Amino acid sequence: MAEATARHILVSSEEECLKLKDEIEAGADFGDVAKQHSSCPSGASGGDLGAFGPGMMVPEFDKVVFSAELNTVQGPVKTQFGYHLLEVTSRTD
Repeated sequence: MAEATARHILVSSEEECLKLKDEIEAGADFGDVAKQHSSCPSGASGGDLGAFGPGMMVPEFDKVVFSAELNTVQGPVKTQFGYHLLEVTSRTD
């Protein structure tokens, strides 16, 4: 079965999400930005979500996590929880 590891940053607005994405693309560390800005408890560990398979996260996550290029910041991804930046760190098929 496919499995992926990823980290994310959760914020309440698309505008904030885009601002943070710009910061990361300009050289800010994803983990540091997650610790400072993410409203998800995973922010304390740099946004690390650990390993998971298809269907274990919300559908919007699955769509990105199981198709996006590795180690590239994706988003904003809107879910019922808010707006996410996602970075897939590994994936097996």
